[in-house]
Amino acid sequence: MAVVVVTHLDPSRESMLAEIIGRATWMLVATARDGKPVEAQHVYVLPPGAILTIQEGRLRLRQTSGIDRERNPIDLFFGSLAEDQGERAIGILLSGGGSDGTLGFKAIKEKGGLTIAQGSNTSRPRFPEMPASAVAAGFVDLLLSVENIPERLVAYARNSEAVDLEPANGALSNVFPLLNRGTGHDFSAYKDTTVQRRVQRRMQIVQAQSLEDYVERLRKGPDEIGALFRALLIGVTDFFRDPASFHALKTLVIPKLFEGKGADDEIRVWVVGCVTGEEAYSIAILLREQMDDLKFVPRVQIFSTDIDEAALGLARAGRYLPNLVKDVSPERLARFFLPEAGSYRVARELRDMCIFSNHSVIRDPPFSRLDLVSCRNLLIYLKPEPQSQIFPLFHYATRPGGFLFLGLAENVSRSSESFFPIDRRNRIFRRRELVTRPTLPLRPFLPSAGRAEPAGGANQSLPPQRTELLRTVANTVGAQFTPAYVIADERGEALFFSAGTGKYLQAAPGPPSRDIVAMARPGLRVDLRAGLRRVKVSGQRDTRDRIAVQVDGGIQTINLMIEPITEGGETVYAVVFIDAAAIRPQEAGAAADHPAGDETAQQIERELQETKERLNTTIEELETANEEFRSSNEELLSLNEELQSTNEELETSKEELQSVNEELQTVNSELSSKIEELDRANTENLFQSTQIATIFLDRNLVIRSFTPAVTKIFNLIPTDRGRPLTDIVSRLDHQVSKLTCARCSPAVRR
Repeated sequence: MAVVVVTHLDPSRESMLAEIIGRATWMLVATARDGKPVEAQHVYVLPPGAILTIQEGRLRLRQTSGIDRERNPIDLFFGSLAEDQGERAIGILLSGGGSDGTLGFKAIKEKGGLTIAQGSNTSRPRFPEMPASAVAAGFVDLLLSVENIPERLVAYARNSEAVDLEPANGALSNVFPLLNRGTGHDFSAYKDTTVQRRVQRRMQIVQAQSLEDYVERLRKGPDEIGALFRALLIGVTDFFRDPASFHALKTLVIPKLFEGKGADDEIRVWVVGCVTGEEAYSIAILLREQMDDLKFVPRVQIFSTDIDEAALGLARAGRYLPNLVKDVSPERLARFFLPEAGSYRVARELRDMCIFSNHSVIRDPPFSRLDLVSCRNLLIYLKPEPQSQIFPLFHYATRPGGFLFLGLAENVSRSSESFFPIDRRNRIFRRRELVTRPTLPLRPFLPSAGRAEPAGGANQSLPPQRTELLRTVANTVGAQFTPAYVIADERGEALFFSAGTGKYLQAAPGPPSRDIVAMARPGLRVDLRAGLRRVKVSGQRDTRDRIAVQVDGGIQTINLMIEPITEGGETVYAVVFIDAAAIRPQEAGAAADHPAGDETAQQIERELQETKERLNTTIEELETANEEFRSSNEELLSLNEELQSTNEELETSKEELQSVNEELQTVNSELSSKIEELDRANTENLFQSTQIATIFLDRNLVIRSFTPAVTKIFNLIPTDRGRPLTDIVSRLDHQVSKLTCARCSPAVRR
């Protein structure tokens, strides 16, 4: 290992720290120099008046100016260390005032490094503010006394490859209930490889040799459960991560959000898994820039949610190190960020647009009436089943025509009936309107979640929404065709059926599917597949005549038409079935149908008609009840949003009160310093003005102070303060020097 020591130094004072450390270690100690390669078994000390970073294994030194006096040198060095060394970086915070080092610890944790802070149950640092700030933010792996840090460092390095996760299948499943009971969050939805990697890192830190030993450690105390919880939540995020995607968002989506909106309207955005807020503020910058070009500006509200309360605290503070804003252009940096103590704080106009709250997309109800949902690089950590539950929630949460913004490694292939792509490469999708509303996984949110499913199974859905696209398709089909038809998307999956399509389509064997090619009756499948393919390529209507289809009554000759229809950037296909002749029996010489003219048949038909009418009435009542349930649920969700907004306002008020309190403490500290200086000045004036020779001693006869008149008796100079009086030569007679004070204690007289 190599050691780099970074301290808060007065730029105007000479530092002896390198010489002092050199007396206490066998390693080579030197003052850091620019361009110096870092070598093992060496100690490098920050010189006064400089800022130290590391790049490609070499120290980089930059001299500070007057405007850099209030800086965070530890944050700056830890940030560069994390970028340069990744998971090999180790950060240690010792005694100190302020919060310097907290953001640096965040950077090290994001890269998989180790963080240690001074402190323990029995030993507190003299100035605990710096370690306490990092602990409160949740970025500390180990809290140790100074005496125990070297031993743990050596053990961490030696045990880095000695961790055994076997048997993973058995013991790893025991971790999830302990986490759920200790934190209230179910991590069984996370992919096993993700959990396994984070568990392995915690095992290395606490020196657990097997997974069973680590599970037993989790059972014994809540501290390790909290540490594992924070390790699972460390998210990697940056401003404008994947710049091409944010550029596409700015050009394709942001202008559409403001179309038709006035000053009385509202634009609502939900950023899921916001971590420390970089993504939310990036979207806020794009929205703010668009608002500058508008005459009537609507209200913009960005709901930013995460389950990591410590990360949300940093997001609310809105302060970031220079390496975290490296992808922000200089123009945006100058406008939307304020330099502050070697870091950058987001401007108030961005901060007021964002509401940060604790929310689990898996456990808690979703927001509603949203124009944009941004969920980037969260779904890749979840198993397929939770992903399939989240997309219907996003569909429910967005307004008609709303947008979904995903990470580059994510897609909506499992929920193509809910969203369609408008930029597939940059993962920008739009809410699909011509779709039956998918079943919402709301059972975990409701108090009666244990009740049975309604009759008809979980596949029941609400009627199709009468949107502009649906009206366009219906009008086009109604104007040109009268027979049965089905509307399909680009993948050939059915979005809408007209009456009478059962004659040509039937449920395919196997799992339920909406693929119309798989549902086609014998004789129709080949022509239907070929026609869909030709229409997709040419974009023109395709017609196929005299296709023999096997139906229940025999052979039906039909003409097939496939018409492409585009509306609002989405293309659908109207597949029309036209009977070309009467049904003929499959076998030659089949007997003609018997006329149904007797009373029994008529009675059966009347009863069947009555049954259909009752069924339609029941369906309408069910649809009405479902609509009422949706309205009630939306009201509850809106109330939940208002409560969250109120909580955010209270958090903001709390932060403002804390800021005022800190300012008062600073003013009080300055006043105390001035009072002490005034007392010292008065004392010095008194000493200088008195003609009485006086020496002030402590109980060990060490000189604390003296008046100028005493120099006529003792050979004293200002540097003699702190020396014993017995070491000083006096002009007194030997007998006189043995005089003692009657008021002193016997020990002092001796």
